[in-house]
Amino acid sequence: MTATSRDDGDGACSLCSLPTPDPPVTASDVDGRYCCRGCLHVARSLGRDATDEIDPDEAIDTGADPERADGETAYLAVDGMHCSTCEAFLEARATDREGVEAASASYASGLVRLAFDPERVDADALPEVLSGTGYRAREAGTETDDDEGLGRLLVGLFFGMMTMLWYVLFLYPAYLGLPPRLQLFSLSGVDGAYLLWNVAAFAGVVLGYTGYPILRGAYVSLRAGRPNMDLLVALASTTAFVYSIGTLLVGGTEVYFDVSVAIVLVVTLGNRYEDRVRERAAGHLGDLTEQRVDSARLRTGDGTETVPIDALEPGNELVVRAGERVPVDGVVVEGTAGLDRSLVTGESRPVRRTAGDEVTGGAAVTDGRLVVRVSEGAESTLDRLVSVLWEVQATRPGTQRLADRLAAVFVPLVVVGAAVTTLVHLGTGASVSDALLTGLAVLVVSCPCALGLATPLAIAAGVRESLERGVVVTDGDVFERAADADVVALDKTGTLTTGEMRVTDVLTDETDAEAVLARAAAVEQFADHPVARAIVDEAPVGSLDRAVEAFESHPGRGVSATVDGCPVVVGTADLLRDHGMTVPDGLGKRAAAGATDSHIASLVGWDGAIHGLVVSGDEPRRGWRGVVSTLATDRRVVVLSGDDEAATRRFADHPDVAETFAGVPPEAKAEVIDRLGADGQVAMVGDGSNDAPALAAADVGISLASGTRLAADAADAVVVDGDLDSVPDAFALTTETRRRVRENLAWAFVYNAVAVPSAALGLLNPLLAAVAMAASSLLVVGNSARSMSGAAGSRTATDGRQEPGRPLSRDDPGGVSG
Repeated sequence: MTATSRDDGDGACSLCSLPTPDPPVTASDVDGRYCCRGCLHVARSLGRDATDEIDPDEAIDTGADPERADGETAYLAVDGMHCSTCEAFLEARATDREGVEAASASYASGLVRLAFDPERVDADALPEVLSGTGYRAREAGTETDDDEGLGRLLVGLFFGMMTMLWYVLFLYPAYLGLPPRLQLFSLSGVDGAYLLWNVAAFAGVVLGYTGYPILRGAYVSLRAGRPNMDLLVALASTTAFVYSIGTLLVGGTEVYFDVSVAIVLVVTLGNRYEDRVRERAAGHLGDLTEQRVDSARLRTGDGTETVPIDALEPGNELVVRAGERVPVDGVVVEGTAGLDRSLVTGESRPVRRTAGDEVTGGAAVTDGRLVVRVSEGAESTLDRLVSVLWEVQATRPGTQRLADRLAAVFVPLVVVGAAVTTLVHLGTGASVSDALLTGLAVLVVSCPCALGLATPLAIAAGVRESLERGVVVTDGDVFERAADADVVALDKTGTLTTGEMRVTDVLTDETDAEAVLARAAAVEQFADHPVARAIVDEAPVGSLDRAVEAFESHPGRGVSATVDGCPVVVGTADLLRDHGMTVPDGLGKRAAAGATDSHIASLVGWDGAIHGLVVSGDEPRRGWRGVVSTLATDRRVVVLSGDDEAATRRFADHPDVAETFAGVPPEAKAEVIDRLGADGQVAMVGDGSNDAPALAAADVGISLASGTRLAADAADAVVVDGDLDSVPDAFALTTETRRRVRENLAWAFVYNAVAVPSAALGLLNPLLAAVAMAASSLLVVGNSARSMSGAAGSRTATDGRQEPGRPLSRDDPGGVSG
């Protein structure tokens, strides 16, 4: 490719499109301008130099769609979507409404994104635009009421049972030609007519009420011009029902209401399985949108006032207090505070920001107070994450899309085949009744119950087996792709590490380590900082009950107080020097070593001398080495992190890690996944909310249960039980499940290849056709229900011990600092 850069001089990062600082981060060996060293490193690692072209069409969409620039965007969850036809129907329906400028539906997530003009259509009225014809829309992230779907199924099962009971007791004996003395009821006369019309009423409830979603799907497919499986199911069930009603009207007794009932119930049960598999994925954006800030505290001459985010203008000054999120990107003009940027950048440690520093929208203030000036063209980084997550998520195909594509050809062929069969039999001298029954048999026998159940039942079985092994599958689509993963990308913070700050070591001169920790905890209990919480969590018994006076926080440096009448200082070397203390050479070197390894080393001094050092950090997970080695057996393993290179050195040194990307913001993580995917399928293993775009961008997203709900819900997600050892099991289980799906689909197609010609030749009547259809479905059920005993269970026992904390050493990659 020829050399161009995506940066047009508008101040956007050439990798992730975030605003660049002034001057931007650049390098002579890499073309483009970048927002941070992490993006520059990623660009260099991906081979983006002066000979590379960056195709704008391959760039991440950060939500800046020109068609929607002047409008607003809303995300709605829609119940009732179950195929790609639904997407096309809802998109057309939405854009027919005045004020709705664009619509994009995602069957895989059950979400619709609308771009609308708030002056022409009210946001609260948007659910009404999509609701109707069996669809129910609601704001994304709100709970859904599943009672209606379950109620339809229960009603159908009850009336279906009544229908079949009447058939077994009264109709089948007559149809099979048993002697009148062995029949419980005669179908002739008024009594027989009364019985048959009762059966018709029972079957009508099943078809009209329980089968309504199927009939609706058939109607939608006709409106959208996309024949689907619902259309074929509806044709078979309604044809059997209408034929039977016609038979009763002319005085006949051989009816096929049982065929109609069986078709509807079998397909409804299959759809119910599929819906249960997808329901956890119905609110991918819910957790993230809950964290979005929609109002800000604007500083005025008389104090502050709360205003909507949309009302902010460049130059406005916003007051952000401890516990609140920064509304939009901007620059600090007053105050000093710690910022937790894990939601938007992936950094495992809070950072200090003071006057003149830039801050990102979505970052949470952990302590202190800031006044932030809104930048020109500023928006929230968190809002950009929402847009990025939607873009990569909405492009995912649903599990049944292959079947829907086949239906576009299969359904018309079956309908034409049934019609031709009927005409041929009429032309060869068959009666109208026999010809119609033969055509009906073709429709019934080709009804795709086995095809419709092949995927959801196998997936349901895979989900069940996975649950038993601590692996939760939240979207069935991953079963189609997990086995093909060529690259496994592992996030560092919260995945390869625990994601929580904890005390890893206490180093002292000659003072008892417990005494050092006790005095540090007595002071830190009044501080609001992750390191303080880690120290307090390790506090010896009674240390928090000491008399503490004159507590003082020194932002960015530490804390001090008087404990039992003795001045105690906890923090950086500079802070303790300011209090007249000399840092011993040994402790100073170890403090510096800890700081370069993303650990935080807090010196502790009292009585005018420094007595110890408390090291806090994010520890590696148990067994991470063995897991990496197992995954690398037939895949390439890479590591992504929002932290710097020093913090990722331990993992980069692992012989089975092919490459490490450090200092990578969330948008760039998604870009890395996208670029890695150019050479094959990519699986992403992550934990924190900042990884959601990368999890969604990957072909397979795997998150740890100890992480955030957002990570667990992102795109095609697999959630393991918090034990990293479960990740290899996830790949084994998904591979076996995919094999079951393919076996079921193969059987379904073989069945149709044999059964349809048999019915067309008149070898099957509608009842036998229904039996054959049910038998094929039972085979699919049986194959899906088989145990996957050999699919998993190979834990990485050789590396299952928790790595003990050891003294800081740059030469020991397995220790705390390595």
